[in-house]
Amino acid sequence: MTDPNSLIQLVGLPLMIGGLFYIMIWRPQQKRMKDHAAMLGALKRGDNIVLNSGMIGKIVRVEDKEVGVEIAQGVTVKVVKSMIAEVRGKGEPAIANDTKS
Repeated sequence: MTDPNSLIQLVGLPLMIGGLFYIMIWRPQQKRMKDHAAMLGALKRGDNIVLNSGMIGKIVRVEDKEVGVEIAQGVTVKVVKSMIAEVRGKGEPAIANDTKS
């Protein structure tokens, strides 16, 4: 007969490590992916966005897999939707560069 403690170590330890891996890594990643997909689904014209590269722009056109982003006045680029990192909302106030009170 085998020792019950060694059987618990042989089977229980990998199960505990697998459960810990699922709880700490897999579930949060799935939640982030779900939140990102919901954010991309809610994109609309006029939203201010931040791309993964750090570039900030305003959405001027929304298509199935791409969006048109105005990065400067009169400069529009096509961007793959999945590269959008953050939606800052519509008409968020910009930080002032001057020191006037």
